[in-house]
Order: sequence, then structure tokens, then C-alpha cells
Amino acid sequence: MMSETNIDIRIGTSGYDYPEWAGVLYPSEIKRSNYLEYYSKVFTTLELNFSYYGMPKEITLLNMINRAQSSMDFSIKAHQSLTHNIDQLKLKDYAKEYREGIHPLIRFNRLAAILFEFPFSFYYQPENRKYLDKLLQEFTEYPIVIEFRNKDWYNQRVLDELMRRKICLCLMDMPENAMPTDILPTITSDLIYIRFHGRNAINWWNGNNVSRYDYLYNKDEMRDWSIKIIDMEEKVKTIRIYFNNHARGNAVQNARMLNKLINIE
Repeated sequence: MMSETNIDIRIGTSGYDYPEWAGVLYPSEIKRSNYLEYYSKVFTTLELNFSYYGMPKEITLLNMINRAQSSMDFSIKAHQSLTHNIDQLKLKDYAKEYREGIHPLIRFNRLAAILFEFPFSFYYQPENRKYLDKLLQEFTEYPIVIEFRNKDWYNQRVLDELMRRKICLCLMDMPENAMPTDILPTITSDLIYIRFHGRNAINWWNGNNVSRYDYLYNKDEMRDWSIKIIDMEEKVKTIRIYFNNHARGNAVQNARMLNKLINIE
């Protein structure tokens, strides 16, 4: 199966700095400080998630840009103050601090997207809809991806508004007890952004940040997705795909598997 279009399609992982990936991705002899450089020789895009836990700093991202191959771009997760621990009165301050922190990605043209990952507890209700509108206004000049973990956001009113604003709705693969399979993927912009969280239904609600995503997709599951992705290529300009099933190096194995199925050079 081969992708023959000129679309900019890249596959990577969510995060890279995992010592347990030694022997799966990283040679055992290389230092952890050299992980990013090595990663960028294997994959052409990376989803950064450290920025959720702490506000990104210019010096940190400059350092990462300098260590990575120039051909690799980055997607970066929004800080928790913007998506989880919300304080509407401080939104403008938090947004400004975040924008300043990620400026090197803009300056050196290395930003693929900013990911706003909202939790299940971000309910579809008037107050949250107003907050989301204000948040998006703070990032009108940036490539934005919205990930809703609560199914109630998947309604025509929201989808139409995302399309009107040309904002990408994240497509997710996750257990059915987390997101019903009858919620169909919807393309809302000229960017498609896909996150593979695994299908570990047993640990999804009761596990931690490692066990929840501990899942290795088999080849049939990846082949099904490769067919969907190739079909999507005719509808957009850019596709970014990230594997978040990082436990035990599963993300690395599945990213490589999907790369081969789509035959990305």
C-alpha cells in the first residue's frame, strides 16, 4: 500500500524521553541527553508533552530545536492552566506566557500544531463553551488542534463552528468505554491530527498515566487505520500522527508499523 500524493504526512510519538525505550528505539550505549538527536534521525515529527506540566520556556525550546534534525517539526501540548486547571480571570496572562514560551517554534518554522487536550470533566455546558471561545481568540494566528475527551462535544453545532474557524478537531483511537465508536471522525480543517492512545479498556479509568496507555496495536488494527488515512489524504494538505501508547516502547513499534503500511519516505 503506497501513498503517492504530495501531502505533508508525518508520523511520530507523544514524547521521546523514556529510558525504557533503550533497546527499542535508542541504542543502550547512548546518553539520555542524546535521545532527541537520535529520535529526529528516525522520525520527522514529535509531539511534546512536557509543556502540559510546566509552562514552556524559550531557552528550552531553542535547545531542543538545536539538538534535533532541521527536517523535524514539533507539535506541543497546551499547559494545564489552559485546559484543566482553568482560571478564566487569568486566561490572558497564561495564554501570553505560553505564546512567549513557544516563540522559537514559530521563529524557526518548526511548529506543526498546538494541542489543546481537554479532559472528560470539561463538559459541554455554556460556561465552558464561552471559555473555549475566549481561549481560541488568544491563539487565532496559530495552528490549533482541539481534543475533546467528553463525547458531548461531538455535535453538529461544535463541528460547524470548528469548520468555520478552520480549527482542527483531533481524531483519536482509544477504548470504546472512553469514546464510543459511533462518534465518527470529522475533518474540520486542512490539517488532520490523529492520536493513538491504545485500547486498554481495563485500565483506562482506573490506571495511571503509564498503565492507561499500555497497549500494542496489532498489524490488522494498523492496516485498518492506514486505509482510512490514505483515503483522507485527498481532503487535506497536512497530516500529523502521534502514538501516545508509550509504555514499553509500544509507540515506537506502532509508529514504525504504520510508516511501513503507508510507505512514507
